[in-house]
Amino acid sequence: MFKIKLSDVYRSYIACLNQQDWPKLEQFVDENVRYNDKQIGLSGYREMLEKDFREIPDLHFNIQLLVSDGHYIASRLSFDCSPKGKFLGLDINGKQVSFCENVFYEFHNKGKIIKVWSIIDKANIESQLQRIGR
Repeated sequence: MFKIKLSDVYRSYIACLNQQDWPKLEQFVDENVRYNDKQIGLSGYREMLEKDFREIPDLHFNIQLLVSDGHYIASRLSFDCSPKGKFLGLDINGKQVSFCENVFYEFHNKGKIIKVWSIIDKANIESQLQRIGR
């Protein structure tokens, strides 16, 4: 039986995001994907990512930490970017900010993401905005 190495699949998924290769997204994400316990499906997931890239033109996903265990991936992603307007309810307006996202994925047997749990370090962004002045 062929065994999928999830860490390789995940790295390819992140490359897909960074290239904004949206037609290829279905190779990595299940049609019925859930995001933070909400059923959004592949089309909703793709819309969310496309919106992120519209609002953050220099968005780039950088893997800082990657742990794979069974059907799960845990990853710490870092970002250094300039959102155009509001981000997470904060007035960024093109200021350069750095932050991390801790994200957990569940993959099903066919190697596609079926569940995503994501937490972004909003407090770090708020602290940066206070230092650089709004």
